[in-house]
Amino acid sequence: MKIMLIANPVAGGRARCKIDRVVTSLQARGAAVKLVLTGARGDARKAAADARDAGFDRIVAAGGDGTLNEVINGLTPSDTPLAFIPLGTTNVFALETGIPLDLEKACALVMDGEPRRVCLGQSDGEHFLLMAGIGFDAEVVRRVNLRLKRYVGKLAYLISGLASLLRYRPRPLEVTTETGMRRQAYGVIVSNCRLYGGRFVVSPGASLYADALHVCLLRSDSRLGMLRTVSKIAAGHPLLAEEVVQLKAREITVRGDRAPVQVDGDYLGELPRVFRARFGDLQMVLPVNEDAAHEC
Repeated sequence: MKIMLIANPVAGGRARCKIDRVVTSLQARGAAVKLVLTGARGDARKAAADARDAGFDRIVAAGGDGTLNEVINGLTPSDTPLAFIPLGTTNVFALETGIPLDLEKACALVMDGEPRRVCLGQSDGEHFLLMAGIGFDAEVVRRVNLRLKRYVGKLAYLISGLASLLRYRPRPLEVTTETGMRRQAYGVIVSNCRLYGGRFVVSPGASLYADALHVCLLRSDSRLGMLRTVSKIAAGHPLLAEEVVQLKAREITVRGDRAPVQVDGDYLGELPRVFRARFGDLQMVLPVNEDAAHEC
């Protein structure tokens, strides 16, 4: 099997030793591995685009969720299967799909797993695999110190969150689906997965294998209410109807006064934005689970 391994050596702090172990493990399983190490933002995207039509049997992203996002944007659309080795700080996608955090088991999945079509989200030509956030969470991502993140990991988001809470004021957002249904919210999370930011469940009905996006509308118009909602999510408590509205859509348009937007943990820009479900543009090597079997 011919594999292109696109790896981020600073994922999760220091990942170079782990990457060397991945190469050794894949080679021991019979793979011919071409390793590309990223050095700056955009390198993973370019490497994936270059590999798209180069005759590889697998493209493998090794790093965090941000590295995976870059590879997806460089590779899509493609029939070449994509696999993932989680080396990042949070590894939300691995937690969502059951990809092993153990390197040997993850490498075994790369070699032996069956590719399946998945649904991606798309906004203005940019793809996302996990979710897009509009409002407070995007403000936190916009303000996070990336250098600090390298040293303290997830704590950098907590620091940014506390600083953002002192400044951010929820702004009204207008959400319109492809059917013409309109809703008002003060925060929006467009999800492809159930989990958010770790093991926190925001969109229990979301699925990688459904031709739709799950949309969570946050209804609180105050910082105190927003803090209460975030605290309930962190504590694993169910959200009430007066706090959120949950819906599914293949396309939504979100408008608001320069509200920030993040996708898969990276700042994207400001509103207005259109978000679309794109099913089948990408194959991924993932563990078999009941959700996949049911949707497929």
